[in-house]
Amino acid sequence: MPSSSKPVALIVGASRGIGRQVAIDIAANGYAVVVAAKTVSDPSKPIPKNPNPKSQESTITTVTQEIRNAGGEATAIQVDVRSEESVQALVDKTIATYGRLDVLVYNSGAIYWASVADTPLKRFQLMQRVNPEGLYAVIQATLPHLRAARGRIVVVSPPIYSRFFRGKTAYAMGKVGMSVLTKGLAMDFVREGLTDMAITSIWPAVAVESAATERMTKTNPEEERDLRKPTIFSDAILAIIRADPATVNGELVLDEDFLRDHCGVTDFSKYNVVEGSNPRRIMPAKLPSLRVAEQDDEGKRMDSTKLAKL
Repeated sequence: MPSSSKPVALIVGASRGIGRQVAIDIAANGYAVVVAAKTVSDPSKPIPKNPNPKSQESTITTVTQEIRNAGGEATAIQVDVRSEESVQALVDKTIATYGRLDVLVYNSGAIYWASVADTPLKRFQLMQRVNPEGLYAVIQATLPHLRAARGRIVVVSPPIYSRFFRGKTAYAMGKVGMSVLTKGLAMDFVREGLTDMAITSIWPAVAVESAATERMTKTNPEEERDLRKPTIFSDAILAIIRADPATVNGELVLDEDFLRDHCGVTDFSKYNVVEGSNPRRIMPAKLPSLRVAEQDDEGKRMDSTKLAKL
């Protein structure tokens, strides 16, 4: 089995927008990158040289080409996170190609914002399969390799607070579920003594330019004044995977706040899509703590894997 001399990062949901930027910037910082998503370029047509990074023309094929053209190392692997077999094939191909896995970034996401009454069951089911279930499948498949490397996991999911549920309950159920996974797996790491591993969730404090915002700005170009470039997200993710594990394990962080509090960044103007603008913050300045006074009381813990053997 080959073994990469570089650390290896698997970016799931890396075909365009934020995921593309994360893949490019992690590759530029010394990682071999597996660029994974559903979208690949049509092999019967020439690969677009400079595709719009927010459009369907941007695929794992073009992102891999961008990384290689810049002197980086990357491999494109198609995956459907709704399929356990597809996810396992992704991980198997990653290990067959590089022999190791050091970082997982899960950026795949399905989005539909509407009231409960106006969200069809099929839309709800799609979001659950891509968001929390897809994340769970990818983590389970990668965890043995990440444990061997004492690796890092970064999840694109939000802090948990009640305002997030408003007007998008079906979407919020899945995204908050992803954050619960971050909290719970972090506790598993601590309980198992894996103090050199960490899982962290990250979310934008200000809306970030992406394929989703592309539709919005086409309707109203003025909306660009409230957007930041996806480089703020990739900068924050790089800082997270370099941070001391105890500092970030189980944390649900915001990109701007993490860069300010842990990296000393005070001027965020370079991230503005429109120069001289002052993008509106979409997240609360202060978020609730999820800890309770009895946090360390585990009560009578039940382990279903042991009960099944009785």
